[in-house]
Amino acid sequence: MLYKYIGIIAALLTTASFLPQAYKTIKTKDTKGISLIMYILFTMGLLLWLIYGIHIKDMAIILANAITLIFASVILSFKIINIRKGKEK
Repeated sequence: MLYKYIGIIAALLTTASFLPQAYKTIKTKDTKGISLIMYILFTMGLLLWLIYGIHIKDMAIILANAITLIFASVILSFKIINIRKGKEK
């Protein structure tokens, strides 16, 4: 039972740690300091963690990765849009 709580706390902390960067990027739409390759890999990793969490029916893994995946996908979209508009290399 203790490990379940550790998992929930870990999920909350890692998701919460991502929110300031997501908020700043969504608010400013500035993605110059963000690596495209890193965000592609990160987003793919989150998707795989989400699939894994669904498979093992672990709500902490599911919720943490689903929430973070949404924000990471938005940031990745901004990054791709900025590159296509010529705002970034």
